[in-house]
Amino acid sequence: MNAHSVFVLGGFQTDFEIHYARAGKGVLDLFKDAVTGALRETRIEPREVGVAHVANFIGEHTCYQAHLNAMFLEVDPVFSGLPTMRHEAACASGGVALLAAMADIEAERYDCACVAGVEMERNLPTTETATHLGLAAWFDRECRGVTYPWPRLFSRLADEYDRRYGLKREHLSHLARNAFQNARRNPNAQTRNWTITEDSFGESDEHNPVIEGRIRRQDCSQVTDGGVAVMLASARFAREYAQRHGFRFEDLVRIKGWGHRTARLAFDDKMAEAAASPYVFPHVRGAIQDAFRRAKMPGVEALDCIETHDCFTPTAYMAIDHFGITPPGENWKAIEDGTIDFGGRLPLNPSGGLIGVGHPVGASGVRMVLDVYKQVAGCAGAYQIPGARTGALFNMGGSATTNVCLILGRD
Repeated sequence: MNAHSVFVLGGFQTDFEIHYARAGKGVLDLFKDAVTGALRETRIEPREVGVAHVANFIGEHTCYQAHLNAMFLEVDPVFSGLPTMRHEAACASGGVALLAAMADIEAERYDCACVAGVEMERNLPTTETATHLGLAAWFDRECRGVTYPWPRLFSRLADEYDRRYGLKREHLSHLARNAFQNARRNPNAQTRNWTITEDSFGESDEHNPVIEGRIRRQDCSQVTDGGVAVMLASARFAREYAQRHGFRFEDLVRIKGWGHRTARLAFDDKMAEAAASPYVFPHVRGAIQDAFRRAKMPGVEALDCIETHDCFTPTAYMAIDHFGITPPGENWKAIEDGTIDFGGRLPLNPSGGLIGVGHPVGASGVRMVLDVYKQVAGCAGAYQIPGARTGALFNMGGSATTNVCLILGRD
């Protein structure tokens, strides 16, 4: 730890099962629910927040509303005049918002920052939402005229693994099954009450139809309305906060390391650059290694859990070797031996991940940091990994275009 360390003091996630439009609510309601929930859970007063950041991807298209950072001021009149910023990096919007808030604290501009991620996706027809989501790719080159752009692109990721190393359908099915099983323990997961049978994970076109290429229904993350907010703090604020609430300062959760790398926008261009690398996405591997290096950790063996960006099962598969759980291309070994299962040596997405919890795009990175915080703080409830002290998250935008990794731990 150093004088510029950044601490996570907690936060709040809305119930991702709620269909906000159907409930007669809009994006401001989502915003208020997330931020007021975080203030309540952390017992931080609005006047103590020095700066606020919001992550959102397609508010202009789904809600006809931009400039969402100004909505912080609608949450509480005390926020009038609060400096705020909005961040957009596709599905990594939450990750880059967190990095910006961390930089504010590290630069000693502010001592306490609120980071909120919000996205409404269920208020439009699914195909229309899918078109808007395709804007995170190189739209004219990859997505124009494609009904479901992202299933198609991540089917190509599975194709690349198959071409390089071989890939069995049963291993992707295991990752989907694992996500839904973990989500049943999570009281905020969108799919926690879904009726899922073994047929849901097979190759039945009735129970698990093909969406695009290798991607079937249960390989996909969910279209979700969701809001999440977390509170970050400087060491100075965190120490006073611990004294005020009777905590040991040493038990607070801090961000130990971070990595952030950007790759080219189009999937084909990434594959051309990665041709000589054993890793399909070298910049993902680089961001993860940067986080380990900054955390002064030897590698993945020092982690107790991982929350990773499983927008589709091939991205969960990719995370296994890119985190270093296995050598490149041997991802299947960690699936077959149970390493990444809930009771395994290194659980992957104990929350249920984007497939099980839901994927409100701008909120997903913020949700992942909150879930890693819960694991490390020992307050994850029914999905708590016993004894967890250090965890990592990987948040990805586009086809691994924007890549953010954070490592959280207790000292």
